[in-house]
Amino acid sequence: MPRTISSVSVSWLLVFCLSPCSRLAGVGAAPICTNGQAGCHVLSLADLFDRVIQHSARMHGISNDLHSEFEQYFLPSRNQISRQGRNCHTSTILTPNGKENAQRMSREELTEVILKLLLAWRDPLWHFHLSMTRQHDFNNFSDNKAQEMSDMAHELRKGVEKVAEKMQTLGISNSLSSISSPELLQPPDISDWRLMKDYDLLYCFRRDSNKVQNYLKILKCRIVPEHGC
Repeated sequence: MPRTISSVSVSWLLVFCLSPCSRLAGVGAAPICTNGQAGCHVLSLADLFDRVIQHSARMHGISNDLHSEFEQYFLPSRNQISRQGRNCHTSTILTPNGKENAQRMSREELTEVILKLLLAWRDPLWHFHLSMTRQHDFNNFSDNKAQEMSDMAHELRKGVEKVAEKMQTLGISNSLSSISSPELLQPPDISDWRLMKDYDLLYCFRRDSNKVQNYLKILKCRIVPEHGC
């Protein structure tokens, strides 16, 4: 399905913000790099954190918008929405409940929780987008948001990996084997999402994207507290 102009623009923005060595728009500008490659403008760890946090906020905002639109189009009566028995496929991932518990985790553990959540949504978000393309009652704008949300989750995971690599380079944290071996991040029974309805899938992603955003903020404030904490 062809991308819209807005989706292409977002993709360019993500590459600019999150890739390890992306070229600036200006003519003759040096590439942006996370480490000290020759001829590159090195991003600080604080800058990398700011970019992934902004990115996660945008992603969570889109999930909120889609959730509201989904209710409007397919669930006109809120009484139809059952809050009981909803079980997200990411429930097997142990996540800290509340800010204090998240702060007690090591940097490496909290980073891995973030990466686990993002990786767990790779396939479900793609299939959710495909499902939206088959919903003729759902407008194209919302369909584009579903695609954008899927792309953003992928780019955010790559961005968090760059943050983890930067922390390792600076000696702030130990290496994460899960970055080189993503299969280690996959919890058991992760394919349970295939049994979920689209609305429940969207509800769960909205919940998890909020967790990711909050965990990134906590991680940043623990490591670079002098920058906006």
